[in-house]
Amino acid sequence: MIQPDAVAKPPTRSSAVRNPFVVAGNAVFVLLMLVAIGGYFGLRQFTSPGPLAEAKTVYVPKGSGRDEIADSLERQGVIDGATTFTTGVYMLGHGNDLKAGEYAFKPGISMYDVMNILVDGKVIQHSITIPEGLTSQMIIDRLSQDDLLTGDAPPVPPEGALLPDTYKYERGTTRSAMVRKMQEEQKALVDQIWKQRSANLPLKSPAEMVTLASIVEKETGQADERPHVASVFINRLQKNMRLQSDPTVIYGMVGGKGKLDRALTSADLTQPTRFNTYTIAGLPPSPIANPGKAAMQAVATPLATKDLYFVADGTGGHAFAPTLDEHNKNVAKWRQFQQQGGNAQALPPQPAPAPDAPAAMPAPAPAEAPVAKPPSKPCKKGSKACKQQTEAEAPPTPPVPAPSPAADIPQPAPSTPLAPSTPAVPPAAQAPVAPNADPTQAAKPKKGGFDDPVANTDHDPLLDKTFDLNSPQTVQ
Repeated sequence: MIQPDAVAKPPTRSSAVRNPFVVAGNAVFVLLMLVAIGGYFGLRQFTSPGPLAEAKTVYVPKGSGRDEIADSLERQGVIDGATTFTTGVYMLGHGNDLKAGEYAFKPGISMYDVMNILVDGKVIQHSITIPEGLTSQMIIDRLSQDDLLTGDAPPVPPEGALLPDTYKYERGTTRSAMVRKMQEEQKALVDQIWKQRSANLPLKSPAEMVTLASIVEKETGQADERPHVASVFINRLQKNMRLQSDPTVIYGMVGGKGKLDRALTSADLTQPTRFNTYTIAGLPPSPIANPGKAAMQAVATPLATKDLYFVADGTGGHAFAPTLDEHNKNVAKWRQFQQQGGNAQALPPQPAPAPDAPAAMPAPAPAEAPVAKPPSKPCKKGSKACKQQTEAEAPPTPPVPAPSPAADIPQPAPSTPLAPSTPAVPPAAQAPVAPNADPTQAAKPKKGGFDDPVANTDHDPLLDKTFDLNSPQTVQ
């Protein structure tokens, strides 16, 4: 009978294998292997292209934590694993370095690149353009209308304290921060330009430079004309002539609103305000707008000319003249241009007579000539009939006109709209002072003796303060 072979007994396990340290070591090894395998695939997922199919903008609010950011990115399809993203960010030592803001992610961006963008804070930069020549109130209104800015609008700064420019900013920037930036850049630029100014300018401070620059800014929209326009006003200041600038008249009427809802008329030029340079000598008390860099440089280094007048030339620019006679010729050319197709309703101011010329008096109407009668027959000299005939043929004595109370008072011309031509020469009947006359000899309105439209309307109270660039009001 065949007997099966005896089965060999399994070898007895070594006692060393059952050592708890060996068991723990094996477990750790297995775990490390699993971690390594998981880390390999996790790293591959972390650095591989992501699921984003098209460019996307994501806003990360301030105060968001790492997990909140990861969940938001996953919901919006930028990444495909919030846990993988948070783990990778933590393992690379950037767990607390993710910054809030608005970000733009390109298609297929990897989690690794997303992390780097958030760590570097490469947020989207928006821009807002502040044109030259806006008043401070207009600038504040523009900031208030920008939906990407936050916070309440700050108080309106003084005129001339803000620098017109294109500013970059992030979504969520406060309006007060934008105003502070404009003030700081304006102060730095004004200091720089003032140090580089020409010698012998009739300007005593940076504030006066900004004031005159605001007038130049409003007078011309052509960049190459600014130094020439500035030279006209500089020459007038040096000769103690009134500036006679239309934009100052408008600002005196409307203040920070900046725009007149109708055409400027010749009657407006004679209405005294604190800013009307037809009725005040020298510069107005503060700027009438916020001038740009080019206008301030034009005032600081004006063109060397002898010009004292300019008028629109019909091409968008101006014709300049050193004398009143030449200016009147330029005005005549402007009128001819208007009659040939320009706006006939917008006429420039009437040319004034020479400064020393007396005001023209209205001439009396000529008496009606008597009707000639046929000669009478000869009469005997000394007779009654001859005497009656002589009296009948004598010409009648003209009546003496009664004195008029307004005979010596020039009557104002009708209020006609003005053309954009300044410094204008007001009509002789209305002019408070001739363009070349000494303003110190002109009658000055008594302080408080006229109705100032700015002081009697609801306007920005900061307009009543003297502008001082050396100590500008800053927004807190």
